[in-house]
Amino acid sequence: MSTQEIIQQFKPQQHNLLNILHAIQDHHPQNYLTEEALEETARYLKLTKSSVYGVAKYYTMFSLKPRGKYILRVCVSPVCELMKVNTVVAALEKKLEIKTGETTKDGLFTLEISECLGQCDEAPSMMINDKVYNHLDEKRIDELIREFAG
Repeated sequence: MSTQEIIQQFKPQQHNLLNILHAIQDHHPQNYLTEEALEETARYLKLTKSSVYGVAKYYTMFSLKPRGKYILRVCVSPVCELMKVNTVVAALEKKLEIKTGETTKDGLFTLEISECLGQCDEAPSMMINDKVYNHLDEKRIDELIREFAG
């Protein structure tokens, strides 16, 4: 589906901006917003490109650079920190052979951090794309990576 086809699923009203950006990013094989997509969105909503870019840059769920097929967002809130999320991040970096903010060479995984996933009672937690995984430890991380790597 083209960017234009995605955009036209929404009424050309400014309050649809976030939904449009999410839909565009979700349909891109590299999970990001291209400059062309931001320009098309701005034209469609009759907004400046800089205002659309500003929204995309402000929200951490949007990316302006290519990412992997699976986005791993690890919660680093104070509660997750108390539950030793630093060992989760270290295990993911070791297993994936990347640092936070990077994408694996095969383009499968991107590792990001998130301030809060709202899962404090089941910390430490992370999301893989839109699904949350809780009570993480090295064993569970190995299982998840194997499962998603196929």
